[in-house]
Amino acid sequence: MKLSVALFFAGLFGALAAVFILLSFGTDYWLLASESCLPNPDRPGDLGNVTEKPRDVLITLYHEGFFWRCSFGGSEGDDDLMWKLWFTNQPHSKVCMHAYLFPFPVSHQTHNATEYDSAIVYRGFWSIFMLIGVVAVVLGGFIIICAAPFASHCLYKAGGGLFLVSGFFLLCVVVMFVLWVEVLDVVDVYVEYQRSVVCEDFDLSLNYGLSFMFAPIGIFFCLLAGLLFLLIGRTVKIHYH
Repeated sequence: MKLSVALFFAGLFGALAAVFILLSFGTDYWLLASESCLPNPDRPGDLGNVTEKPRDVLITLYHEGFFWRCSFGGSEGDDDLMWKLWFTNQPHSKVCMHAYLFPFPVSHQTHNATEYDSAIVYRGFWSIFMLIGVVAVVLGGFIIICAAPFASHCLYKAGGGLFLVSGFFLLCVVVMFVLWVEVLDVVDVYVEYQRSVVCEDFDLSLNYGLSFMFAPIGIFFCLLAGLLFLLIGRTVKIHYH
């Protein structure tokens, strides 16, 4: 009876872990950013990739995830701006590019070659750790499904180990992402460059998106499911073998 209860909760936690991790991996809202600039009326023209409107605060919104980095411009008076950020993805209003090796806000224009190459390497490891975590949780789920009909303690332990591996690598992904946004100076360098080149009143606001929020939840359930499956494997080995 106790084993059946443990199997139920381990399976439930494993399923929740897979759902939250796949949502975090598949949606492109790890980072939400908004750039605003009050253009100088004495300097008409083009500001970066947003079109200047006299005496209007120009805003460029970004959202980024594992697959894509998307952006589009607007004005502060647009009441539907946030709605467009979440639900609009037409080519004329939102421009998207692959984000595998291009961490926001690093570019050739704002950072020197060494910093740019280091950012590419950092993003590369972040992407690899993300892929390992996703593959491990999916593979662990399949192994656990195979273990259930045969009551195989080896398969339970293997599945539990994969859940723990997934949780560890995804924890590294979250920590690396927080370090990138909060600790490293890439954002400060970008803001200083924009203020010196684009406009003096340039302002950048960064926020974590839903994809980022899903990751710690998935990690928690992943580690919990992994420990339970290891315990179940040990119990099955003692009682049935």
